[in-house]
Amino acid sequence: MLRRFVSTATRETFFALASPPGKAGVAVYRISGPAALQAYKSLVQPAATLPKPWKLHRCTVQDPDTGARLDDGLAVYFAAPRSYTGLDTLELHLHSGRALCAAVLDALARVPGCRPARPGEFTRAALTNGKMDLTQAEGLRDLLDAETDAQRRIARVAAEGKTRKTMERLREGVIGALARVEAIIDFGDSEEIEPETWNDAVRRVTELRETIEHHLADGRRGEILRAGIRLAIFGPPNAGKSSLFNFFARREAALVTPLPGTTRDVLELSLDLGGFPLILVDTAGLRETDDVVEKLGIERARSAITDADLSLCVLSMEDRGRVPKDIQRLITPNTLVLYNKLDVAKAFELPAGQPAWTVSVRTGDGMDTFLAGLTRILSDKFDVRDTEEPVITHARHRYHLERAHECLDAFLALPSEEVVLAAQELRYAANELGRVVGAVGVEDVLDALFKDFCIGK
Repeated sequence: MLRRFVSTATRETFFALASPPGKAGVAVYRISGPAALQAYKSLVQPAATLPKPWKLHRCTVQDPDTGARLDDGLAVYFAAPRSYTGLDTLELHLHSGRALCAAVLDALARVPGCRPARPGEFTRAALTNGKMDLTQAEGLRDLLDAETDAQRRIARVAAEGKTRKTMERLREGVIGALARVEAIIDFGDSEEIEPETWNDAVRRVTELRETIEHHLADGRRGEILRAGIRLAIFGPPNAGKSSLFNFFARREAALVTPLPGTTRDVLELSLDLGGFPLILVDTAGLRETDDVVEKLGIERARSAITDADLSLCVLSMEDRGRVPKDIQRLITPNTLVLYNKLDVAKAFELPAGQPAWTVSVRTGDGMDTFLAGLTRILSDKFDVRDTEEPVITHARHRYHLERAHECLDAFLALPSEEVVLAAQELRYAANELGRVVGAVGVEDVLDALFKDFCIGK
């Protein structure tokens, strides 16, 4: 069951422009709260008859003080609780232009009991009034922020309530096991309690722990997709790292010269590759140097490589596959290898072990094959296309699931004689699962969540 949060939103009426400001086909104004119908009476002509809920109808909007006509459009009234916020809500669909939008917003501000909305206040009211849970609100924000198809898909799963349903099933399972343990506490000496009650609780908790382990053992795919897959480009100087970075940027984003050590700092570029959010990180060439500034750049490069989700080692084909020892130490199972300068060096048999390609960044030769291979690897490692099962997309979710898992472990480690302690561990686990969806106190995360919403959402 969704928890209703304490809020002043149910006692106030707030409004905002729910569409982008400026010249456009339609401007949508949203007014939500107990004074929504008062706004209709003050602004809409004729106002003698109140609008039928959930039906669009033609209207004329006027200044509430002077009666001057502002615009013609459409109005629709959503009666509580059958609205997005769960409150009485009025929407005005008018023409869009900067001066017109300013005039209508000014008119709304002069309606008694109405005030401008705060960022995310409509969605916060929906959460307050049980129209969605915390994971759905987070999913909606992620859906609005999504820049690639992969991000859109994982956000949609949460926004549709599938994460909530999964967490609620887990929590209900824990509460079911808790009920059996508490029955032992209350009626342990009674013949009404079956001897197998404790074993049944243990069996249930074991299954729940395995389910949580399954969710936690996801390679952090959801969190990585939501934030963007970090791919660090590294290698020796003058191998073509910055040229590759510029190829992706389609502009001279990084300086390219024949001089070793040209790149001193870490550069980042966000792009959509095959529907996946990729954050390319260009780093300084790795070599021994006495240059103080270049040394700092190399230290930052090593840190960027360590923090990346994947790394791409760029080598020159002129070196015939030889890899400097200091670079060999940075190659891991998550490292891809790109041999550049196919246009000036002869091809050779590629070493086994790492996914590798030969290209010429300068001429473009081999780049299509490389991009197709990189996209396939991103899909294999991070795609969630083949499952409708919700994935963990926020560190907050993972934290509470890990705490719940620890509590279930603690329960299973207790002997049957310690039923009071066992019951307490299950209560802790249920509370941690409840925090994911907002069923248990999460007031501390709400401000951080809604400050990133637009005003009209």
